[in-house]
Formats: sequence, C-alpha cells, structure tokens
Amino acid sequence: MMAGRVAEETCLGKVTTGAGNDFEQATVLARKMVCEWGMSELGPLTFGKKEEAIFLGREIAQHRDYSEDTAIRIDQEVKKIVNQAYQQARQIIDEKRDALEAIAQSLLEREVLDAAEINLLIEGKPLPEKPLAPPPAAEQPAEAPAPAKGERKPAPAFGKGGEKPAPA
Repeated sequence: MMAGRVAEETCLGKVTTGAGNDFEQATVLARKMVCEWGMSELGPLTFGKKEEAIFLGREIAQHRDYSEDTAIRIDQEVKKIVNQAYQQARQIIDEKRDALEAIAQSLLEREVLDAAEINLLIEGKPLPEKPLAPPPAAEQPAEAPAPAKGERKPAPAFGKGGEKPAPA
C-alpha cells in the first residue's frame, strides 16, 4: 500500500494526494493487527469490544475497554507497523528501480502487460516484438433468414401479418 507514494517520491520527486486512501487502508489494517489479531509487541490480546447490530450484520460501535496508557501504546504500535511497511516499500523500490522504469515505459508503449511480460522486465530481459493485429474485418449486413417453404415473406413496408403501419 505504500509503494505508490514511495514511487512518487523516488521517481517524480514530489508527492500527490493519490496515496491518501492507501494510507487510510494501511492504518486500518495495522490497527486490526494490533487490536484484533494480537500481531504486535503488546502480545496476543484484543482491545476494544465491538458491539454489532445483528440484523445489519455490521459493526455499529466499539467499546473501549482499555486504559489511556494502553491507547497510547496501541497508537505507537500502529505507527510502527505502518512506518516499517513504508521503509520496506522504499527499500524494494530502490532495489528494483530499473525494473519499475522498464515496466512503466513498456506500459506507455503497449498499454497492457501480462504476467510473463512483467516477469521478463523484472529479470532485465527485453520483451518480444508484439505482432501487429490484423485490421478489423468490415462488418457485412446480416441477411434476413429465408422464409420456410410455403411461407410468404412480408413486404418491407408492412409489419408482421401484413397490417398497415399506424399513420404518423
């Protein structure tokens, strides 16, 4: 979730608001890791009892069942997880910068890359030439099906059964 912002900083030398939702989602995920799944240095504990509306099947409130000191520690753990992810994204982008630029350039040229093509670019190999697509065939108007034996074909100006069209 952090790679978009890191790529902006590294490649463009500036930041935009584009990563805002990524940060929000990363923070929500990190908070769940700490408060719900026990995936932090606070240990295998859960913090905050959820009150759910059964008929809606979704959370409507969260009861805080921990101290202010614990709240501060939770915030510290969330920040630590998000910052570690950010630093890891920076390290990966820095190490794979050539592949990132090769993929970006290829996307500008081809618009679409499949997994095999991306793997070639990551390995530093050139992409094979893309065959030129044949021009689209001109569409031929569909012919009306031939009437069955003994069936009469209605005149073009009349609808089914030979009725006259309504006056305009």
